[in-house]
Amino acid sequence: LPATTFFEHKELQAAYGHYYLQVSTQAIQPLGECRSNVALFSELAQRMGFKEECFRESVDSMIDSALHSPNSWLQGITRERLEREGHIRLNFLGTADAGSADEHPFLPFAEGNFGTPSRKAEFYSEALKAQGLDPVVAFTPPVESRHGSKKPGFPLELLSRKPDNHLNTTFANISSVRKLEPAIGMIEMHAIDADSRGIRSGDRVRVFNQRGETVLEAKVNGSVAPGVVAARLDWARFGHGTRNINVLTSEKLTDMGNAATFYSVCVEVELFRA
Repeated sequence: LPATTFFEHKELQAAYGHYYLQVSTQAIQPLGECRSNVALFSELAQRMGFKEECFRESVDSMIDSALHSPNSWLQGITRERLEREGHIRLNFLGTADAGSADEHPFLPFAEGNFGTPSRKAEFYSEALKAQGLDPVVAFTPPVESRHGSKKPGFPLELLSRKPDNHLNTTFANISSVRKLEPAIGMIEMHAIDADSRGIRSGDRVRVFNQRGETVLEAKVNGSVAPGVVAARLDWARFGHGTRNINVLTSEKLTDMGNAATFYSVCVEVELFRA
């Protein structure tokens, strides 16, 4: 189902590169058949027979619960206050206005206070050891990478870049916004890799591995190292044969956190022949 945009639902906006907490209110009614993520999982859970109260909780109640926290950074910040003021500084040193008497540098770990059992930066971690991982800090190359193992025939490591002017995939279908992204639909290559494959800038190339393939336009420049190629995220509907670089990624999860392995992908690139 199509999800709502941030214009169509109320949401608590956490700090991202700044010191403020914000609340965004609903500006318009959801368009078409769009539903918010909260409405979707709530209604789906109820249809499936789940009786837990959390699936009937309102958005305001969820925001209240998130703000009702023992974390000192959130003390005194309520939904009602956010609705009145729009945005509020988090409560830690270094957030006072520049030049004020309360101004301090923001150094939250100057005295330690790390989120570890010892409250220190741990170069040897019992928590990692308990997960069956190496407890000593070291570089572990991604399983599928130019530094790790590679399937024979796929020597290039693929980096998935975010577009500069899209908000993830939001607005990516708007023609005026797409014009701001001339690199969409391109794959960046180092000259060494391109020359060895007879590829020049502007050539249509087939990018593939054991999981799938897509067709992009080669851009030979100095933005990537030898052995590395990079392509930007885009909607599949705009790709050649309605395929994008997602078809190249693995469903394998990371050993820490069980997250996606979008940056552990190796491919080959060759001239496209229709």
